[in-house]
Amino acid sequence: MATRGQCSLMLVCLKNIEVSSPTNYEVRVRMLAAPINPSDINMVQGTYALLPPLPTVGGNEGVGVVAEVGNHVSSVRPGDWVIPVDAGLGTWCTEGLFSEQALVRVQSDISVVGAATLSVNPCTAYRLLSDYETLRPGDTVIQNASNSGVGQAVIQIAASLGITTINVVRDRPDLQSLEERLRELGADHVITEEQLRRPEMKDLFKNCPRPRLALNCVGGKSTTEMLRHLDYGGTMVTYGGMAKQPVTVPVSALIFKNVKLCGFWVTKWKKDRYHNREEITKMIRDLCDLMCRGKLLPPPCTEWPLEHFSQALRDAQTPFLSRKQILIM
Repeated sequence: MATRGQCSLMLVCLKNIEVSSPTNYEVRVRMLAAPINPSDINMVQGTYALLPPLPTVGGNEGVGVVAEVGNHVSSVRPGDWVIPVDAGLGTWCTEGLFSEQALVRVQSDISVVGAATLSVNPCTAYRLLSDYETLRPGDTVIQNASNSGVGQAVIQIAASLGITTINVVRDRPDLQSLEERLRELGADHVITEEQLRRPEMKDLFKNCPRPRLALNCVGGKSTTEMLRHLDYGGTMVTYGGMAKQPVTVPVSALIFKNVKLCGFWVTKWKKDRYHNREEITKMIRDLCDLMCRGKLLPPPCTEWPLEHFSQALRDAQTPFLSRKQILIM
């Protein structure tokens, strides 16, 4: 019997169900760890863009070890570590039965937590830095929500490429320790949203070029202020809306600065390449290589046994906690 999370719009509980042996093109996976992401919470609440039919198993991300493979499975074998390519598979479980196509193999010489948190935030950061502007060493990127999982991955990947980052965070009681942690990851500049609005910001650009790329996960005033500092012809990519406020764009930014506005959703990006895995496998390989070289660290985490999922869910929604909650199977 395997313990899995059964989700509805208002209820998350544990339930024992039988996991059958895999048939053609199926893989039985013994889960090792799975994080709780904001998208997971939104899916439980019924507010996410992707909502599987109920009842369902929560969790869009994680890592497991292949326990058994069905007929015609060729890309993985028992003992391999795998992570989900597709969203909505239900990773908050001790075991699961998945299609071969929904999984991708990762090397097992990275940490369990690193592998468990690989398929959403680092993949998002990788694509944001790769797909919208041709960035070279010495170029600048500005982002908000810089202490988020994506933000920390952006800092580290950018640092490995010689790209300068300006990292905007909300003011908080532990601001100094947060700034120190982000600088340890490779952040060049860490500023608060209040500092972003000050005239002194122009002094920062005496030492680095204006950003060609802005990454927005907040919305509202934070977005408008970042646009003010974007270089002519630069691009702003929105991949989240934590403030639950619209993106407001000054007319002058569109007319006189010729900025481009884009949106990104890593789930859609992966779905578009579901049957052509070359870009996905290269991305995973590159990210694993950064992890192996110590250039990409997983975010600070708190590990919970699966049976303590309710406390993990509560902590995952606590403001300013700055630690990812991980379910350990």
